[in-house]
Amino acid sequence: GSVCGMVSEEIPEVIPVPEDLPIGPYLICFDPLDGSSNIDINVSIGSIFSVLPAVRPKREPVAEDFLMPGTKQVAAGYCMYGPQTQLVLTFGRGVVMFTLDPTTGTFMLTAEDVRVDRSAKEFAINCSNMRHWEDPVKRYVAELLEGKTGVRGKDFNMRWVAAMVADVHRILCRGGIFMYPWDKREPNKPGKLRLMYEANPMAWLVEQAGGLATDGRQRIMEVQPTQLHQRVSVVLGSKNEVERVTQYHLEADKNSL
Repeated sequence: GSVCGMVSEEIPEVIPVPEDLPIGPYLICFDPLDGSSNIDINVSIGSIFSVLPAVRPKREPVAEDFLMPGTKQVAAGYCMYGPQTQLVLTFGRGVVMFTLDPTTGTFMLTAEDVRVDRSAKEFAINCSNMRHWEDPVKRYVAELLEGKTGVRGKDFNMRWVAAMVADVHRILCRGGIFMYPWDKREPNKPGKLRLMYEANPMAWLVEQAGGLATDGRQRIMEVQPTQLHQRVSVVLGSKNEVERVTQYHLEADKNSL
């Protein structure tokens, strides 16, 4: 009775509510198992979700009903399955974390008003793709790798779990920046991650915790989707770091004119 339709990263078409169940005023976009390639090595994985308002609730919604920017979200979050099972959630009034108590089967509030530090000491990116990146990304990561001897004047640590849930969770807890940029391997695709199932909900969580999220050039949640499985570049995390990466992209665009 809460939703009138669903879309999943793993299914091409809209998923209707079964005929024998009531419908409600919301639409759900979800990634059912983020980081699934990590299952066989027992690394943290999770489920990501984004809740959108149904402009006209109906039993058979179509793809166009879901195509709204992330600014329209009414709730977003993820559940992470690791040493602890945690639910991280926002309704647009900050970010809260719940932890599953296995003895009672209930989620207990364990962190409220989660905040991301403005500056970072950790960064998450797959450096094996460095040769395929745009110059602004190469410039930024090169500065981080130079550490104290470079223009940043401090050392950074690299972290990369290859599960967005785990990498974003670390940023919410300790600060940092996560990047999955466009690269030259698939030049016709604007990025790897899905806008509606991964980027929008994670962007909103990070923004609600005081961070930023862009595609390198513009705010992710202002991107207008044109298809259900649209991809996007992602740069999110500590405000000062995301602003710097975005600035480098905009400077490069200006210089190329």
